[in-house]
Amino acid sequence: MAIEGFDYKGFAQNLAQQSLELIPKDFNDNQRNYVANTLLNFSTIAGQALNDDTQLNFNLDQAMMITQIIAEWSFHKSVDLIRSGIPQQYWDPIMQKIAFTIFEIAKNAYHQGLPQDQCLQLIEHHVKKTYLDCIAELKDKNLIDEGLMEKAASQSNIDAMMQEQMQAQQEAQQAQAQMSEGPQQAEHSPQKAPSSPAQDPLSGDSKVFKLATLALLFQKMKQEKVQTILNKFNPDDANSVIKFMGMPDLGEKIDPSITMRCLEEIKTSIPTAHQDLTPSKIVNKIQNVSQYLDKSQLERVLRAERVKVKRFVFTALEGEYLEMPPKVANIIATHIEDSV
Repeated sequence: MAIEGFDYKGFAQNLAQQSLELIPKDFNDNQRNYVANTLLNFSTIAGQALNDDTQLNFNLDQAMMITQIIAEWSFHKSVDLIRSGIPQQYWDPIMQKIAFTIFEIAKNAYHQGLPQDQCLQLIEHHVKKTYLDCIAELKDKNLIDEGLMEKAASQSNIDAMMQEQMQAQQEAQQAQAQMSEGPQQAEHSPQKAPSSPAQDPLSGDSKVFKLATLALLFQKMKQEKVQTILNKFNPDDANSVIKFMGMPDLGEKIDPSITMRCLEEIKTSIPTAHQDLTPSKIVNKIQNVSQYLDKSQLERVLRAERVKVKRFVFTALEGEYLEMPPKVANIIATHIEDSV
């Protein structure tokens, strides 16, 4: 019996469409097509198999979650394969083994009712193991050399993307804090002699440039996260940022040197507040959220997040700290708090 409301073809197409914006810009057309088509094919096949299954009886949320996990890992591991330098004739066999592994592990884990974090950890473990086993097999058959094997084994697009996303989010949040605190600081600061335009290219327009710089950052972030941050802005400033974000050629209209200067000013004007961040404080911060969201609600909040982020959150809920840089961990915790 089909899963009510599960349009697996449309869901797979939507996931593939979203992936186009995330494919590395330096990939050529062949590489871009491979990533998108691999994700689309495996998520469609998985979705159909789940929809047609008459024994496990997955519900809509479970079917979508498993399909999304397969799509996500198909994206990341196909990017890793391309980055690895392994010849293309070996990509499909490796990706097929990875997709099959994910599907079987995910099906069994969700059917057994394992907690979400355990499911994700189990899947991540087997994905990485299968990937490394496939690469080692190529080396054992003398199809690649040891250097290429080591290069391939070191690839981890999912970790690289998470770091980039967290860095962008951190800079945006710091910028928001600086914008909101700036006027108060200015009231209590000694007056400085005005600089001439020749000395200070931002003279008279620094706020405008900073808002435009924020818009450049926000254009690379997910809409829901941008909205969460904008909700804390002054309404006029928020409207200005939104207008800037709607300009497709914004990056071309701002001198890169001014953009970099704005970022530097934003960073240096905010005191670092991470020195007292300890794993226990971050864990407590996330655990406090459980007072307002049950596990199923939290899973929905994290549905679009990366596997490692989900794993970190659910591990923290159990009172343990998954090793991660404190700044990144605090951004995750803050995002969870903002979702309440």
